[in-house]
Amino acid sequence: MMIDQQQDQLNIYGTKLDSRLLIGSALYPSPEIMQASIKASGAQVVTLSLSRQNPQAQGGQNFWQTIQSLGLQLLPNTAGCHSVEEAVNMARMSRELFQTDWIKLELVGDDYNLQPDPIDLVKATEILLGEGFKVLPYCTDDLVIARHLVELGCEVIMPWGSPIGTGKGILNPYAIQTIRDRFPELTLVIDSGIGKPSHAVQAMEMGVDAILLNTAVAHASQPQAMAGAFAKAIEAGRTAYLSGLMAERSTASPSTPTLDQPVWHQPAFAEES
Repeated sequence: MMIDQQQDQLNIYGTKLDSRLLIGSALYPSPEIMQASIKASGAQVVTLSLSRQNPQAQGGQNFWQTIQSLGLQLLPNTAGCHSVEEAVNMARMSRELFQTDWIKLELVGDDYNLQPDPIDLVKATEILLGEGFKVLPYCTDDLVIARHLVELGCEVIMPWGSPIGTGKGILNPYAIQTIRDRFPELTLVIDSGIGKPSHAVQAMEMGVDAILLNTAVAHASQPQAMAGAFAKAIEAGRTAYLSGLMAERSTASPSTPTLDQPVWHQPAFAEES
């Protein structure tokens, strides 16, 4: 039976999406390359930061017009925030300016590896959910933090694969798989650390619902081509997961069965006289 890709949609707070790739809008060499790369990715959600681009500021007009022309779902983020108050205020301003209640909640806990602050993240999530935001919290791959976020009402969480911008892929597959298995109905999006398409395939084969990318595409020598490569990788990983991956074995097993296999006998030769 063929897998119906039309029926297998990503669900973010009730919004159904065909693409399982969410893409960022920062770090591209130019707005034109950004626009072409986002189109090549097939993504239907694009992230942007109020702290870096303000659509009401004259300096960000070109960027904002480019984003608007794409006609995609906007996912503002609170990148660069270090406190609950700062993150909540930025989320409120983003909702007013970008006209969406979606928010990717980021709260920096350590400036060295940009690890999210788990305690303040939970606090800010509770406030924003109470104000009607659809919160997509960026967190570490900690099961207990994931449980707290789910108990607050998050329908989506975004654990890291590895620290943002490192491109190291999924450093702790066990932790991600544990969250996936513990919360099967949760929409799970890997955010940060995915550096190449094979990383995305690995994550999708684990049952992750989607991947959020930025640096791996924007810093490629050919961002548009790389965006397309990631789109194909995510589709391949998802199809493999739905198809049912074979279980790993500790011993070898022949791929050709021996049961009922014909036995070919070497012909007998007459003895020389």
